[in-house]
Amino acid sequence: MSSLANHQQYQQRINDFLAAKLENLVVNDKKLLDAMRYGLLIGGKRMRPYLAYITGEALGAGQSDIDAIAGALECIHAYSLLHDDLPAMDDDDLRRGKPTCHKAFDEASAILAGDALQTLAFDILVNHEFSTAVQPKQLKLIQQLISATGYQGMCGGQALDLSATDKVINLTQLEKIHSLKTGALLEASVLMAAECSLQVNSQEKLKLREYAQLVGLAYQVQDDIIDITSSEEELGKPKGSDLAANKSTYPALLGLQGAQQKAENLFQQALQALSCLPYNTLSLAEFATFIVKRSH
Repeated sequence: MSSLANHQQYQQRINDFLAAKLENLVVNDKKLLDAMRYGLLIGGKRMRPYLAYITGEALGAGQSDIDAIAGALECIHAYSLLHDDLPAMDDDDLRRGKPTCHKAFDEASAILAGDALQTLAFDILVNHEFSTAVQPKQLKLIQQLISATGYQGMCGGQALDLSATDKVINLTQLEKIHSLKTGALLEASVLMAAECSLQVNSQEKLKLREYAQLVGLAYQVQDDIIDITSSEEELGKPKGSDLAANKSTYPALLGLQGAQQKAENLFQQALQALSCLPYNTLSLAEFATFIVKRSH
């Protein structure tokens, strides 16, 4: 992770922000709060918050405004993992090298913790003290998160992914699944941060959207590659879990070499989109590089 500028700084910033949000909750059921804390603070690279922070940095947005974006995004991501790991979905026992939430607690607690973290995401956006310039955009930010996470976004992508299990699908169908399941939240990380900038015009937002969509697809292609090329220790979960679940993957459709070339092509297109922007986008380019070079 050392190749990502200020990654540890932003990782610590969002961890502190999220820990404070949980600490400020009035305790009703301690077990549920513990499960929420376990699901949200168990670890992770914080890629979505990091992407929001470096986008905001490149576009001159205030860090305090981005805190809310990053916090809401990570709550959504954490809730999705708690639910994805359940026996009714991906049925995973390990997450980030530790027992999944339903194994550490129980299935009911994992479901409720996910539900509560989803609600917390919108609580953050509604109640955060945004800067005066961004306050009028609060509703737009909420709408963007809804679009990225609901039926038209992440949840819809997960449903398509489940329905495609044990079926043969083509590359176009696979890309649609992952543009929603994985890409929508990464796209929101960029576009919500851009909404907090006062200098970005509509054409520049289109290029930022293009970059985010390409990086989102590259992220999933590389995920599929490392699922079969990395060790269980590196992955923090069983190796080849997607293949074992009989899911369509990019290596399965294109072969390993073809999938690696696909990731490289998406990476180059993402850099091309950035080159059209009149900002210092070095951190965004480094992020794209990390996505296609990582091994876990």
